[in-house]
Amino acid sequence: MTAISGSPIRIYLLAGVATTKGYFDECRNQLDRIFRADGREPIIHILHPYGDVSRNLYRQIVEVGTDLTNRLSIGRIGGRAAFQQVKETMKSEEEPILFIGHSGGGAAAYQAGKMLHQQRLNRNFRIVQVGSPRIPIHPELRDKVCFLHSVDTEGKLTDPISRIGTWGGWSAEGASVPRWNRFKYSPSIVEGIPLIGGHAHYFCHQTPYVDQNSVCNLDKTINRVRNWLLQSWT
Repeated sequence: MTAISGSPIRIYLLAGVATTKGYFDECRNQLDRIFRADGREPIIHILHPYGDVSRNLYRQIVEVGTDLTNRLSIGRIGGRAAFQQVKETMKSEEEPILFIGHSGGGAAAYQAGKMLHQQRLNRNFRIVQVGSPRIPIHPELRDKVCFLHSVDTEGKLTDPISRIGTWGGWSAEGASVPRWNRFKYSPSIVEGIPLIGGHAHYFCHQTPYVDQNSVCNLDKTINRVRNWLLQSWT
């Protein structure tokens, strides 16, 4: 990846609720291969900011809810848990950091990145939210965030979790009466990926999650992440 060539890159894969320990295994392996092929040394961490599948599901869902708003200063449970783990493992404020969060993990990833930015611990990061609920993105961080969701062959959204939450806000620009803008606080990139299946299947790499062109869901997801990084990271 010439846009970010040079030093090692630290990658955090953040799981959502009720996720098994091995959910990101093949994703981690593929990211390792891709970055090494591009001349980078990836240092990959898998985080479960809400706990894994063995933990109480209701408690995990409640904790995700605390990360979907920017108003609760005492909330952001998953975001704070992720932030603490990042602080303990990152090496410097200039170190390239990539967050990839699935489902509620995408909300935790954003909150952790926002804390890094606010505390000036690291501003050289990017966040990819995969099949995540919608959370308002601060204007200063908008270009650092990419939102991916699954769609069918006709482009219709197939992941109901990606409909949860809002990016909306009132805008008065060019109008005498404020109007509701549903993308006012959206990430810089919001894109659908034509996948087989839906919310749980972004990182699947075996049949039946392989299309007629022999391309699996994992390849489609990782390739879109890679393409965005090449365009975004300077």
